[in-house]
Amino acid sequence: MSKFYFNLLVLIFFSLTGCKNASSESPAVTPVVIPDFSFAKGADISWLPQMEASGYKFYNDLGVEQDCFQILKDHGINSIRLRTWVNPSDNPQSGHCSKDKTIAMAVRAQKWGMRVMIDFHYSDSWADPSKQKKPAAWEGHDFPQLLTDVYDYTFDVMTALKAAGVAPEWVQVGNEIPGGMIYPEGSSSNFPQLVQLINKGSDAIKAVCPTSKVVLHIDQGNNNARFRWWFDNAKANGARYDVIGLSYYPYWLDGNPDYTLSIDDLGNNLKDMVARYGKEVMVVEIGGEDVKPQNTYDMLVAVQQKMKAVTDDKGLGVIYWEPEGAKSWSGYSLSAWGADGKPTIALNAFLIN
Repeated sequence: MSKFYFNLLVLIFFSLTGCKNASSESPAVTPVVIPDFSFAKGADISWLPQMEASGYKFYNDLGVEQDCFQILKDHGINSIRLRTWVNPSDNPQSGHCSKDKTIAMAVRAQKWGMRVMIDFHYSDSWADPSKQKKPAAWEGHDFPQLLTDVYDYTFDVMTALKAAGVAPEWVQVGNEIPGGMIYPEGSSSNFPQLVQLINKGSDAIKAVCPTSKVVLHIDQGNNNARFRWWFDNAKANGARYDVIGLSYYPYWLDGNPDYTLSIDDLGNNLKDMVARYGKEVMVVEIGGEDVKPQNTYDMLVAVQQKMKAVTDDKGLGVIYWEPEGAKSWSGYSLSAWGADGKPTIALNAFLIN
């Protein structure tokens, strides 16, 4: 049996059987044709519903208006990442992404034949290395109650996904958490407490969907010392996870250097993470300047090559953060979309095998 058909049968089996039933009756799920997903070529498109609601139009390379999912799929995207916030505002750029809206997007992605990654921020808005504010509803809770909050919230979202017929391939516990999450109790200055929070999220994910891979996500994917420090502490404190997730944004590195100055460090770090911890690795966020599409294209090709060079097929793939998030709508400078409403040539990098 060829690798393609073996992977196809395995993924269909897991999509139908991987998650435990949330109730005594399983929801009817329309079968989808799942292509070979041996390497994830992904996009975080959590802004998409708000862009569509505001009237933003997406056009393919020929200038024909199309569903954004169709455009992404035609450019090689086979996986979708979606963030979820606890009680978000209605701000178009920094709100939405509630449980219900995230589930609706996950269902839509699955109908397009794409795998899904869910990214729990454990906040009401952005969580990243500069801020990890706990949800307002959890303010004033002591640490034992926060452990329960994390488990119950994670279990609730995962159960709702299951009820909608979605079995996420990957689930992040926290978003870019080098300094920890759910401050101050979950700060990395207190790693034992941080790992307890992580494990509550991980346990809730596995309780609902044992086949979902738990991802722990750190920024500066080229910074080996940073990753060794963090994951050494995670291991020492018994963190339960499956995948090491990395961000790689050369634009945000000191001095705004070109990717060519750090790409080898990224590749070496990927290999070191696999050798040191025995985990799979994945670039779960990446982006380049929209006004330098050729440079971003070259970077994406190089990163995919580094990922595929990881031993034992433990390099899972690469996910672009909000390629559709055109600057004219979002103000974001690292999308892969032009002012004309069409994808830039950067997105063609995902067509390269």
